[in-house]
Amino acid sequence: MASERVVVVTGGSRGIGAATAVLAGERGYAVCVNYLENRAAAEGIVESITTAGGRGIAVRADVSSEPDVVRLFETVDRELGRATALVNNAGVSPKGNDGARLSTLTSSMEVWHKVFEVNFFSIIWLARGLMDELAAAKGAIVNVTSIAGSRVHPFAGSAYATSKAALAALTREMASDFGRLGIRVNAIAPGEIDTAILSPGTEKIVEQIPMQRLGTTDEVAKIIYVLCTETSSYVNGAEIHINGGQHV
Repeated sequence: MASERVVVVTGGSRGIGAATAVLAGERGYAVCVNYLENRAAAEGIVESITTAGGRGIAVRADVSSEPDVVRLFETVDRELGRATALVNNAGVSPKGNDGARLSTLTSSMEVWHKVFEVNFFSIIWLARGLMDELAAAKGAIVNVTSIAGSRVHPFAGSAYATSKAALAALTREMASDFGRLGIRVNAIAPGEIDTAILSPGTEKIVEQIPMQRLGTTDEVAKIIYVLCTETSSYVNGAEIHINGGQHV
């Protein structure tokens, strides 16, 4: 029997996406853990959800491929039920040789196109693809932007930062358009979060954060979860900073 609450978490096999998927599963959502490469990690997240008494599936899909997205939705409808929430967490942040930052001078056009396909354009067709289901559920969409979208970051490349700035603007536009259908659209903008993809030298940034520490994926997941639920029933078009005061 389908769950009344179904969430699709893109990029759900690691980091913020994995923490969000597990928390949602523990709190009663049926969860689609979307992944691209690491099947074992995605299946491990599903196992954690199942162990906690929840229900989940791992579905491979490239969110920048419309045919993959269609198959993703078909699988969710068939195995979990109609989606009530969408978390757009999948993203790419290419680096140069030896992890070097790719600036506007060093990013190839291929990099720019790929970053925007995954970090920006995919959000549009993911949201459109679930529009009817989310409208019926009076559901929610949460986009994951970044502190890099509002300032030059020492590690995040120019294409990544620009895509996240664009996603913040898209969130506002979606909040206006989808809000009229009863779908809330918000964003969270993480700062320095303790994940496996942190760049060397992050400790120098931490020194400038008022709370003097990295954030955890669980701390981010809790805010994403709230934005998916009725607790935030009148929050629409917001971008919530989760960075320990790094933006002040």
